[in-house]
Amino acid sequence: MKLQRRKRAGFLESSAASDMAFLLIIYFIVIAGFNINKGFLMNLPARDSMRMILKDDLMRFDMDGRGDISYEGNSLAPAEAERLIQRAATSRPNLAVVLSINPGAPWQQVVSFVELAQKLEINSFSFNMKGDS
Repeated sequence: MKLQRRKRAGFLESSAASDMAFLLIIYFIVIAGFNINKGFLMNLPARDSMRMILKDDLMRFDMDGRGDISYEGNSLAPAEAERLIQRAATSRPNLAVVLSINPGAPWQQVVSFVELAQKLEINSFSFNMKGDS
């Protein structure tokens, strides 16, 4: 009776597979370099600069601990806040938006509001934490 033996892979076949694996590793390392999160850019004023803002050009929003936005004591949905800011920005070109944030507010809500200000191209936007003076 003749036993069947497995045929071993030759040297050339295994080296081609390792070359292919090495090239795939290099490919994924290079591709990972292109997938960088850029974040968002903010134009910050110079350290010693001072800007005068008229009281009428100032809009103050509050964000509570749940991330809900209110303006002049009235709670707003994000879409309502967007319309309000957009309407004010068209009538007042020097509009300044201030967001007072409760320290317990979810950070994603804060980021969403900052992105909204960027989307509406508000040149003067600032935020502070409630409790800071």
